[in-house]
Amino acid sequence: MDMAEEALAAQEVPVGCVFVRDGTVIAKGRNRTNELRNATRHAELEAIDAIISDPELTPPEKRGPKLLSDTILYVTVEPCIMCASALRQVGIKAVYYGCGNDRFGGCGSVLGVNENLPHPALSSYSAFTGLRREEAIMLLRRFYITENVNAPNPRSKANRVLKTEIAPPTPK
Repeated sequence: MDMAEEALAAQEVPVGCVFVRDGTVIAKGRNRTNELRNATRHAELEAIDAIISDPELTPPEKRGPKLLSDTILYVTVEPCIMCASALRQVGIKAVYYGCGNDRFGGCGSVLGVNENLPHPALSSYSAFTGLRREEAIMLLRRFYITENVNAPNPRSKANRVLKTEIAPPTPK
């Protein structure tokens, strides 16, 4: 949640994550797409880059599709299709996320890249939703009621009101 709050303070979509191995945070990331003007700079990819660039975290025998086989990702929002695919390619053990991503979700909301698409070489991973769900939703709502000066066609949101009531999750 701290990384998502940091993203929100930087006028980014408030998504933050941590990668945990043996009970220790080995990397963290937040969205930086607006800051870097690069659509691939999602929280998960920022953290994966930090892991890959650290030789202690990426010994030669672990490179490739086993890199994160002993690592769990905690992220505020369901990884998008791009990030869900990247997580599969580095062999993530499991993903725990706060709220679903009904527009771009890659762990089942739109497409089940994590488990539902067969692949001849890449192992699937389990994804679990609901971890601090309400907090994740409120972070997103706080972002989406503000003026996004980085949007290609900013829309006035002067009359928007922050909704605080959150519906229960819908069963899959």
